[in-house]
Amino acid sequence: MMVSLDGFFEGPNHDLSWHHVDDEFNAFAIKQLGETSMILFGRRTYDMMASFWPNYEPEDEENRIVRQYMDTIPKMVFSKTLDAVHETNDWKNVTLRHEVDAEEIKRLTSESGKPIAVFGSSNLCVTLLKFGLLDELRIMVNPVVIGKGTRLFEGLDAKLDLTLLSTRTFGNGNELLTYKV
Repeated sequence: MMVSLDGFFEGPNHDLSWHHVDDEFNAFAIKQLGETSMILFGRRTYDMMASFWPNYEPEDEENRIVRQYMDTIPKMVFSKTLDAVHETNDWKNVTLRHEVDAEEIKRLTSESGKPIAVFGSSNLCVTLLKFGLLDELRIMVNPVVIGKGTRLFEGLDAKLDLTLLSTRTFGNGNELLTYKV
């Protein structure tokens, strides 16, 4: 999850233009995607990703690799408002769920032996935390203050104890904080 220094995961009107992304970040993203068995999305993040990646023709090798992963990695979308998700030649392995089924998530995690990632969906992240389904949080703090937007853990109404596992400083000033839940 990307977050601003003042705790927002997105700016007003779902703005993400403040994210610090560069070659080092892209290499990190490729490594992370390669270790992932499935990506979980909320509706808004899914809509954004599904409209971007299948239509994006990257000029650099790193984004070609990311695009390939985004196409082929199984994706599960959680939405109460979508009736269906659509696969294309460049956007495969997509399933829709209207509610989080904790037992299904546990089963998928144990079957794959690899991590399941939640991409950019703050509401989904909060729901999964409430169900006790997240083992680890990887929070990428961007060195920017955006002033307003949506707080990273908006809707989480209980204390959550975390243990810091590691930190990594990126050359662009991003700081990756990895926590055990």
